[in-house]
Order: sequence, then structure tokens, then C-alpha cells
Amino acid sequence: MAPTATAKVNGTVIASSDLYETVEGNIYFPPHSVNSEFLEKSDTSSYCPRKGTAAFYNVKVDGVTIKDAAWCYPEPKDKFRPFKDFVAFCMYAPLMLHLKRVPFRLHKTKPVIESIPE
Repeated sequence: MAPTATAKVNGTVIASSDLYETVEGNIYFPPHSVNSEFLEKSDTSSYCPRKGTAAFYNVKVDGVTIKDAAWCYPEPKDKFRPFKDFVAFCMYAPLMLHLKRVPFRLHKTKPVIESIPE
């Protein structure tokens, strides 16, 4: 069984699952594992020739909005179809992704790794 991956903003869990997929260094959470009350549709989109068009979301927690901090592929291309609507999160403070009980944060393009107390 895979370790649990968790996306948190300032201690609030946005997504958590042991059924996630890692693609190109990003952790993609299955739709049912994401708490959508913290996501707000953004007008931003991007295109990847391998995955298709990504739809972005702002993450809103405790009155703080992190613009375009999450994305998914609602109509993915070919090989990415199994990950339809899976949600990925940017890994920067204050948004933190936890994997194997170690949070990874990106701060100004420099990764920071911290231990989580037992």
C-alpha cells in the first residue's frame, strides 16, 4: 500500500489519499479525496500536448486565497485519461504536500524538507 499523500494549507487538509498518482513530479489526487469547499474555479487554463487542457482552481482557506494553486484535466488526452479530474496542487508555502510523513515545501524555488513529529 502506498503512503498517504496529504495537501494542507496552514494546517487545513484540502486533500488526502493513498490512491494518488505522481506524474512529472506532481501528486494527483483522485476527485473524491479532495475537499472541494476549499477550491474556487479560476479563469486560468494551460495546454499540455500530452495531457490536454488544464483547468485551474484558487485555493481558499480561512479568508486567504492562493491563486491557481490547484489544477486538473477535465478532458484529458489519450494516456492521461485514467487521471480525468484528478487534482494536483502547487508545492509552495503556505500550501504543503505531505508524503511518507515528510512535508515538502517550495520556498522561492528552493525545496525545504521538514520532519513531522510522531
